[in-house]
Formats: sequence, C-alpha cells, structure tokens
Amino acid sequence: MHSIATKTGDDGTTGLIYGRRVSKTDPIIVANGAVDSLNTALGMVKAFLPEEDKEFYKFIETIQLTLVNLMGEVAVVPEDWERYDKSRMPHFDTTLIEALDARVAYLEEKGFTYEGWATPGGNQQGALLDFARTTCRTAEIALNGINNKGLLNPARSTAILVAINRLSDVLWLEARRAETLYGKKYPADF
Repeated sequence: MHSIATKTGDDGTTGLIYGRRVSKTDPIIVANGAVDSLNTALGMVKAFLPEEDKEFYKFIETIQLTLVNLMGEVAVVPEDWERYDKSRMPHFDTTLIEALDARVAYLEEKGFTYEGWATPGGNQQGALLDFARTTCRTAEIALNGINNKGLLNPARSTAILVAINRLSDVLWLEARRAETLYGKKYPADF
C-alpha cells in the first residue's frame, strides 16, 4: 500500500508529468492549483444542487473530469510536449467549448441572459455558482499567465483558454438561473 505522504515535497518542490520536479511556487503549479480550486468549487456546487437538477449535476461532473485532464496538460513542461502529444494520455480539445456554447445557448433561450451586474448571494446555489465563477476567473488568469510565458502547449492553448473563459460565462448564467428557480433568500425590501 502506498502512502499519500511521499515526503518528496518536503523540500518545497513537487512533481510534474514525466518525473520532472519544480518549485511549488512555479507558475505551472500555481496555474494547476487554480484549476484544482475551480474543480473543488464546482464540487461544492454539485454537492448542494437540489435533486431535481440532476441534468446540471451531470454537466458539472463532465466539466470536472475535463478539468482533471486539463491539469495533466498543464503539468507538462515544454521539453516534454512532444512526448505527451504522442502518449495515450487525454488531450484537451474543443469538446468542452462546444458543450459550454450549447449550454449558453440553452440558458439564453430559457430567458437567462446578461443584464448587467449581479450581486452574489441571492441564495445558496447562486452564491456557490458565483464563487465557482470567480474561482474560474482566477484559473483563467493563471492559465493566461503561463501561456504568455510559453508554458502552455500551443497545440491546445487556444482551446484551453477559450474553454475556461466560456466556463465563467456559463457559471454566471447558471447563478442567475439558480436565483430564479430557487428564489432569493430574502425579499427585496429586507
């Protein structure tokens, strides 16, 4: 049995794919940490969804699995991109973008559209979705940062950056949908 406490990170470094080690403050690790935080925020959204929202639950789960694959992509240094490209590991593609675009179209067709600023916290589900949205923006900033430094595989960087940007749009619309479906916590004149 293997222990999660490998002790290899005790010196302030952590492992990437193919055994390379970098500082825990390396921009690649910071970006992966931001994506991991996003995945956790989505897990909180999923955990608090009402039972009648099973379809959205499954949608979130698909996004979470894609984010795990994204973290694999990010954890490869430029010297190993060719090796990774030839591997059987999952490669990020435009599938998530297509799903997110379809979700935006669906939500807007149902009347959930952008109408200016929103104040998070109308209800629990909406607040969790807005938290996930802002966490998504943090991940987007970190991913753009490593892309600007030439540390994101150019074969998939555009798809990654478009998908993470589109995900924040979906989360904004979903927060508004949650506030509409499940009501605001307090009346407007509270």
